[in-house]
Amino acid sequence: MSSYQMNSGTGPAQTMGPSSEPSYMDLSNMPMDNKQQQTMIWQQNQYMSDSGIHSGQTTQAPSISSKSHGDDVEDGEMDPSKMMFDWALGGDTYTQEQVDDINQQLNQTRSQRVRAAMFPETVPEGVHIPSTQIETDQPTVVQRLSEPSQMLKHAVVNLINYQDDADLATRAIPELIRLLNDEDQVVVYQAAMMVHQLSKKEASRHAIMNSPQMVTALIRAMATTDDLETTRCAAGTLHNLSHHRQGLLAIFKSGGIPALVQLLSSPLESVLFYAITTLHNLLLHQEGSKMAVRLAGGLQKMVALLQHNNNVKFLAITTDCLQILAYGNQESKLIILASGGPGELVRIMKSYTYEKLLWTTSRVLKVLSVCPSNKPAIVEAGGMQALAMHLGHQSQRLVQNCLWSLRNLSDAATRMDHLDNLLHMLVQLLAGNDINVVTCAAGILSNLTCNNQRNKVIVCQVGGIEALVRTIMQAGDREDITEPA
Repeated sequence: MSSYQMNSGTGPAQTMGPSSEPSYMDLSNMPMDNKQQQTMIWQQNQYMSDSGIHSGQTTQAPSISSKSHGDDVEDGEMDPSKMMFDWALGGDTYTQEQVDDINQQLNQTRSQRVRAAMFPETVPEGVHIPSTQIETDQPTVVQRLSEPSQMLKHAVVNLINYQDDADLATRAIPELIRLLNDEDQVVVYQAAMMVHQLSKKEASRHAIMNSPQMVTALIRAMATTDDLETTRCAAGTLHNLSHHRQGLLAIFKSGGIPALVQLLSSPLESVLFYAITTLHNLLLHQEGSKMAVRLAGGLQKMVALLQHNNNVKFLAITTDCLQILAYGNQESKLIILASGGPGELVRIMKSYTYEKLLWTTSRVLKVLSVCPSNKPAIVEAGGMQALAMHLGHQSQRLVQNCLWSLRNLSDAATRMDHLDNLLHMLVQLLAGNDINVVTCAAGILSNLTCNNQRNKVIVCQVGGIEALVRTIMQAGDREDITEPA
C-alpha cells in the first residue's frame, strides 16, 4: 500500500513505502482520476504557491468555489443553487436568497419600469422604481426602446400646439382687424403688438398671411399712426411675413411697398431694419416689386441712408437693393447719380473693411460704371483709387468686381495721374493664373497708358514690359488678352 507524505522541511520531498509502485509527494504529478483529486491539486497550487512577496509576481485571490470554471463548462454540471454572484460593482456578494428577492422585486416592477421609460410624466413624485441600469453611460434595453415612442410623443405634441396656434389666430383675426382700424391709438398699438407676437409662430403666421384684410389693416395702421411702437410692431410683422412667398404676395397686393419706403425715413433703428430687409426680400422674390419701389421713391431714400447710417450689415443690404434696382435700368442709374450715389459708394469703398459690404458696393459700382453719365462722376470722386485699394484682397469675388469696374472706368481716366499703386498692382496681376483677372488687368493697362506719358513710364519702371511680353506668349490666340497687352 502506497503512502502519501509531505515533508515539512524546506528540502526536497521524500518518497517512502515498501512497494515498488511510485509514491507521490508532489501533488502536481498525481493522476487526475476523480474530482476530489483535482480539488486537492487546485488547493495545493493555490495555497502553497509563492505569495509574490519574494518573486514579485502578481498573486490572484482564490475563488470561493472549489470547482474550476473550466470543469463546469466542460462537464455541464453547472448548479445554479451553488453559484455565487458578484452583484455590486464593489465586489459585494449576495446569497441565493438575496438574489431571489432581487429577481422577484424586479419582476414585480417590470411594468412600472417600462411605463417610467416611455411615459415619465405619469410616474407620481416620490415613487422609487428599481433600475436595472448598472453602467450609467449604457442605457438599458427598455430605455433604448423608449426613444422612438418619445420622439412620436413630441411630434404629436408639436402638431397639437401647431393646430392650437392656427385655430387661435384664425378666431382672433376678425377681432384684431377691427381693433387695428380703431380710432384710439392705444387700442391700435395693443392690437399691433398682439399681431406681432402671433406672427412669430409659424402656424399663426400662415393664418395672418392668408387674410388679405388683416395685412391691409396692418399696413394702414403702420402708414397712418404717429406712434413709433405701433410702427415697430407692424413693420416687424411684415418682416416676419416676408420670409414666405405667400407673405410677400400679400404685402405686394395690399400696397405695402409705398408704406415700407416711407419707413426708410424713420428715426428708429429697428424700424429701418425691418423696412429695408422686407423691401430686400420683395425685390429678390416678388415680381413687380422693382417698379413699385422706383415709383415710391425708394432709390432716393436708399441713397440717403448711405449717408446717415454706419451699420455695415444694414449698409450691405441697402447697397444690394441699389444694385438690384439699377441693373439693366438706365433710369435707376440716373436717379442714383442725381441723388449723389457715386460719391457715397466711393466713400464706402474707402472707409470700411467688412467684406460683404465691399462686395455689394463694388457690384453697384460695376453696374454704374457702364453708364456714360455715372462713369466720370465715379472717377472724379476717386473711384479708381478706392477700387485699387482692394485688388490684393483675399476675397476673389471682391477682386473680380473691382477689376471689371476699373476696366469700365479706365477709358474715362486716361488723363488721370497719381495712379502709381494701381499700375504696379495691375502689372503684378498679369502673372496670375486666372484668365479673367489677366484679361481685365491687360485691358486696364492698355487704357491707362493710352496717350499718358507718365503712366507709360511708371509701367516700364515696375517691370511692365517683361510682364506684358510674358502674358502675350502665354495667351496664345486669345485676342481678348493679346490685343490690349
